[in-house]
This record gives sequence, C-alpha cells and structure tokens, in this order.
Amino acid sequence: MKEFVEYIVKNLVDYPDKVKINEIGGTHTLIIELSVEKSDIGKIIGKKGKTINSIRTLLMSVASRNGIRVNLEIIEEPTDSRPCSCDHVDTAQPCKCESTKSDASEPCGTCCCDSVHDDVMDDEDDN
Repeated sequence: MKEFVEYIVKNLVDYPDKVKINEIGGTHTLIIELSVEKSDIGKIIGKKGKTINSIRTLLMSVASRNGIRVNLEIIEEPTDSRPCSCDHVDTAQPCKCESTKSDASEPCGTCCCDSVHDDVMDDEDDN
C-alpha cells in the first residue's frame, strides 16, 4: 500500500524527494500518514479535495480486496516560527541570545538554533 501511495503522490508533486509516507498497521485497519513539501499540499488535496478523495477511493478499493480498512492522513510538518535573537548558526557553540534558562545544560527554547546556554563561558569571555 505504501508503494502504491508513494507512486501516485510522487507523480503529482513538484518535490518528490520530500514525500514521506508512514504506515501504522493494526489488525484490521491501516493508517497511512503522508507528508509532502508545504508548497505541494495543495496539489495533493486538489480543488474541493477531489484529488485526495480520489486517492482515498483507490486505496479503499485495494484495501477491500485485502480485507482491511485504510485511512490516508496528510501530516503537516510543524514549522519553527521562533525568532532567533542571537543570529546563532553553529549549534556546537554556546547560544548567545539574551534569553535565560535556569539550567545551562538545556536549550534556551526561544531561538531557532536550539543551542545550549553557557552563561559561565560568556562571563569568562567578558574578562
């Protein structure tokens, strides 16, 4: 089933290398999670949902032959919209943003680099 969906979807999108499909199988039900590039979601859904409904109809037809039920879900990848206040790119170095975290071994959680604060190192550099 995964290969079937993959073949259809990759021929519809502009970024076939970004197509990700995950199958979650149960005893009588199969859930297929589909993830595509954000700009390709409209191509998969189609006008008034006709494209995705057609894919689902094809899947249900194949699944009924095998005696199972199938559910196709489009998964939207979360985007990280946190502003980076430190212009930090190298995650191997301590984060230089102004956020404070009580434990310096955890990412600050406010900038996009997810780096670890090292306030002790920053204080030593100031001397």
